[in-house]
Order: sequence, then structure tokens, then C-alpha cells
Amino acid sequence: MNPFAKPYHINFSRADLGTSPPAIALLSGEPERSARIARDYLQNSRQLSDYRGLNSYIGYLDSTPILVATSGMGAPSLSIAVNELVQVGIEKIVRIGTCGSIQARVRVGDVVISTGALCRQGAANDIAPVEYPAVADPFLTVALAGAARDLGIEYHLGITASVDTFYEGQERTESSANPHLPRWLQGITEEYRRLNILNYEMEAGTLLKMAGVYSFTAACICGVVARRTENEAIEVEKKGEAIERAIEVALHAIRTLSAREIGNT
Repeated sequence: MNPFAKPYHINFSRADLGTSPPAIALLSGEPERSARIARDYLQNSRQLSDYRGLNSYIGYLDSTPILVATSGMGAPSLSIAVNELVQVGIEKIVRIGTCGSIQARVRVGDVVISTGALCRQGAANDIAPVEYPAVADPFLTVALAGAARDLGIEYHLGITASVDTFYEGQERTESSANPHLPRWLQGITEEYRRLNILNYEMEAGTLLKMAGVYSFTAACICGVVARRTENEAIEVEKKGEAIERAIEVALHAIRTLSAREIGNT
């Protein structure tokens, strides 16, 4: 690929990443979260693009170059961003997201580290067949779990349900403009609970399938902002703390992995 070519949506090229380009990207759905990571946690950060709200930044975590990128909401938008990030040389992606728990033991403010995803997403079906596994990279996942343990942050390791819609797909009726669900979605949350699925979110399954097909490594950590065993609402006043914990775990994991790589050279 021409190093000066800019993929249409992310709107920056390999050449824009400098002479020591990052291999790792931290990916968030919200542009505000991406900006916060770059501003508050990285050194010497600068913005690469704000096209279409897919804000991207480059900076350093100690001596490790890091790309911070925005996926937008949902799997279709994520699939575009991830495809183009791979085009400019990204080899590892850690999604830092938010989620709603569906197990009583998973509380608001905890973090969920996905080992894999039940992938109920149309975009993922364009990447690989339904039965293709959506699994996280084991080394990145273990690093995230170890980081949470080191930091004393309550974490849960397990399966995530990745779905396409925030309301119908996550069986929200009280807070939705449409209280009438198709029969096959009625009771779906309890069914997933019995399958020991931990949480709902909207991007991880497609990311993990793309990782398998495109041959990059990926993992997902989400701060819990809703406890669906109690109600449908996002606990907005606790969202910032949950996100901060997820960010801290992801960055600690990257520091640990980078130190190991340096030690093995």
C-alpha cells in the first residue's frame, strides 16, 4: 500500500504516523473517550483526524507509540474503522468500551474482559460465517486480567453478547419508543444469563471475527455502566469511573506487554 494513501474514513496515512509508527491501537466508540485517553494518559499526543467523528490521535505510553482511534457506535461503523486501521499497519487492537451486565455478580463500576463473543451482528456475517468463532487473543486477554488484578480493580472474565441494537436487541422495552419485541427476543436476556454470558455490548463480536480473518490480535475490555438484573438504565453518574477503570487496565496491560517484549529482545 502507498504509505501516503489515506483510507477514506480514518483520513490519515501510514506516513502520518511518523518514523516509529504504532502497532497498537486503543479503540473506543465515543470520540470524547478517545480524546480523553490521548489527552490525559499519553505523552506528546497529537490529533491525526476528526473526519466523520472518527477522531484519531497518536502519542506515547512511556516509550511505546500508541494510536487512539474511534470506531463510532455499532459493528458496521467499527468494521470500516478497523479495516482501515489494519491498512495503515495496526497489528493489535484493544477495544475500551462500555456495557450492561446481565449477571447479578457483575456490578456497575466493574470491568468485563471478553474471552469471546456470542456474535449476533449482521456486519460480522459479511466478514465470516455465523459459526466462525469470535474469540479474543489469549495473550492480550491474560494481560488485561493480570493488569486488573495488579490494580485491584474488580473484573470478570467471560463471554460477551454482541448485538446490533441498543434497544430491541438488548431487550429494552421500558426505556424504548418501541415496547413490542419480536417473539424471538422476548426473554432473550434470561436465556443468555442461563448461558453464563456476562454482558451486552455492540462491537466486540465483529472486532474479534475481523481479528481472526485479517490476522491481527484483538481484545476487549468494557466498563459496566448498567446492571440489567435491576433495570434498563445507564447509571450516568458512575459511567466516568467505570470508563476510567477500563482505560487504566488497558494501559497497564500494554505497559506489561511492552516491558516483556523489550526484555526478550
